[in-house]
Formats: sequence, C-alpha cells, structure tokens
Amino acid sequence: MKKTFTRTLIATALITAPLMSQAATKQEVVAHYADIAHSVYSDAHTTALDLDKALKDLIAKPSQVNLDKARTAWIAARVPYQQSEVFRFGNAIVDDWEGQLNAWPLDEGLIDYVADDYQYELGNEGAQANIVANKAVQVGNQKLDTTKLTPQLLADLNEIGGSEANVATGYHAIEFLLWGQDLNGTQAGAGERAYTDFAYGKECTNGNCERRREYLQAASTLLINDLKWMEQQWSPEVKANYRAELLAENADNGLRKMLFGMGSLSLGELAGERMKVALEANSTEDEHDCFSDNTHNSHYYNEQGIYNVYTGTYMRVNGTLVSGPSIHDLVAKKDKQAAKEIQAQFDKTRSTVYTLVTSAEKNNQHFDQLIASSNAAGNKLVNTSIDALVNQTVEIERAAKILGVENLNPDTADHQF
Repeated sequence: MKKTFTRTLIATALITAPLMSQAATKQEVVAHYADIAHSVYSDAHTTALDLDKALKDLIAKPSQVNLDKARTAWIAARVPYQQSEVFRFGNAIVDDWEGQLNAWPLDEGLIDYVADDYQYELGNEGAQANIVANKAVQVGNQKLDTTKLTPQLLADLNEIGGSEANVATGYHAIEFLLWGQDLNGTQAGAGERAYTDFAYGKECTNGNCERRREYLQAASTLLINDLKWMEQQWSPEVKANYRAELLAENADNGLRKMLFGMGSLSLGELAGERMKVALEANSTEDEHDCFSDNTHNSHYYNEQGIYNVYTGTYMRVNGTLVSGPSIHDLVAKKDKQAAKEIQAQFDKTRSTVYTLVTSAEKNNQHFDQLIASSNAAGNKLVNTSIDALVNQTVEIERAAKILGVENLNPDTADHQF
C-alpha cells in the first residue's frame, strides 16, 4: 500500500510541475538523453539485484512470505525497466538486445507444467517441451541437453525451433515461475502458483522442485548480467561504448533517434502491439504482464519513459530527480506556444494512461478484465488511452518538424489508427 501511495504522489507531482525552459543546444540535449538512459539502466540493474536477493531467499526457504516478497521485488524491478524501452527504438544496440529480457507473449509450456487446455501458438513444436521436467529437449531437429540449467543454456533455448513464442529467459520467464499461469481469463485474479512448487523433499508439489529452483536462479543471473552490460553501454565512465558512439554523431542524428524512439513506442508498440492487439482480440494471451496482472503498471511506465525523454527528467528509484536540457527546451526556443501545446498533450496522455493504474489499484479492474468483449466501459477506457497515445505521437512529429527533423515516420507496427 505504501509503494502505491508513493508512486501516485510522484506521478501527480510530475504531471503538475511546471517545466522551466532553459537555454540548450542540440548536443547538450543528446548528451542528457544518454545520462537519463544510464540512470534508468543503472536502476534496472539495481532492482534486478534486489529481485535476485528475494529469489535466493525463496530458493533457500520456500514459504508464502518469501514468495510474496519475490513477487513484490519483481514488480518493483519492472518500474525502471519499462521506462527504458523508449531507448529501444532508434538505438539498434538496445533493440537487438532487449528480446532476451522482455520478449512476449511466450508459450510458457516450454518452461514448466501448464493446464491441460493450455492454448499455445499453432505449429510451435516447443510449446510443451517443459524444460523444468526434462533433462533433454528436442524441438524439430534441434536437441539440447538440459541436465544443467545455466544462464547460457537458457539463452540458447530462446526461439528454439524458430518460434518467437519460445522464450526461456527474461522478466516474463521469471514472472511465470513466480505466479504460474493466470487461468482466470478475463475474470479477476492473477496466477496462483503455490510456494510449495519450490519446496524441498515431500513438501514439493507438481514435481521437479529442485529443477524449478535451479531455473529461477539461472534466469535471474542472466537478467542481472544483461542489465549490467547495457548499463555500461551508456556509462560516461566507460570508453568506446555506445554512449561514446552516439555522442560522436551529428547532434541532429541523435535528436532523430530520440524522437523516433518516443514516437515508435507511443504509436506502434504501446498503442498498437500492447493495447490495440489485446483489445481487438479480447485476448489475455496478448496481455503484457499476463501472469502477474501487472500490465497497467507496465503500460504506465512505458508512457513515463516517453515523457522522461521529452522533458529531460527521470525520477530514480532512490527518489532523486534527474533533470537537464530537453527536447521541450529546444522546441520552446523556436516556438513557445507550440511547446506549451505539445507539453499539454504529453501531460494529458500520461494522465490518461494512468487511469489504467487507477482502474486496477482502486477499482480492482485489471487490464485483462478491461479488454473483455462484455466490458464496454473497460474497452472504452483502453480505447481512450490508445487515442491519447496516437495524439501524443502527432505532437512528437510536430516537435520534430519544429526542430528540423523531417519525415520522422514513427514505427506503426503495421497498425492503422
């Protein structure tokens, strides 16, 4: 309850706080963009370490208390990571890397036991491989020895058999192991995995508890290693990394990457892949954090990440506000009225997407309930967020034109809006 209250205060404060435009050059704005990226990935790494500690406690002493603590740590770890996704679009180094950490939807039967009526991607031969229960996995003509579950082995299992639904690593693999399947459809409730699935000896339920513990630790170790690597790519203390490459480019190229990343996450990814697809199909399988029912937070913090880049601000997990030269400042130098109008749309969009959080945390109507075909009011709430994101993208393109960035063409992911 305390964490929710704190996050709400921060969100409200940032929505209402006036932005103080400052003199800024394009190069300074791009450099501060790199600073924000470094802070976000540093926080993602720190919270992954916190998650790892909670997982180690669960593995050492399985109990409902320790399972609940691990779940809470997983949700906390999502906060900075989801704000990092704005760096994915426009920066190939991030886009090429992120699948190992955040690929979804996934066919969870690849990882562990599932219900008999489990729905999986048609034609996916790995959808019921059950790595936890088997010391050898064969998918099509690919066969792997899974006797020892290591970080590298799990990485090698990603997309086995050529299917993108075969996801063995990252946040969602860990999420599935902590919650299990959400068998509630569009009704209330998340996954209900028992802590005894990690227990020792006769208390073990559903078999293979030692393997399940081993899998959980390997997935956590890989997550930490991957996040540390990306944090170093943006660090000002590391030579010859991606940050140095970005800042060596023409500042206009950097601005294009910033604006393209914001527009593509806003339009094709968040409005399209993460909301529109699930809503039009009324499909909980296309819900982002489908096992934990944390989707409302993932959507909100994606939007917060877009807001961060535009405003040059980021609230770190320790409560420190990172602030500096921004795209907003550059726009204000060119056209103060346009800057005011663009900022107003950003504020409106973030506030609108936050209604999904309010729906979940105050009204107990989570995203999987909102997208039900019978929930007209819920459908409208999601559609309103989609519309706000589309309108935000229009303003991102407007900002780009003011700054001389023509033909931005944010990624639509082949969606029509």
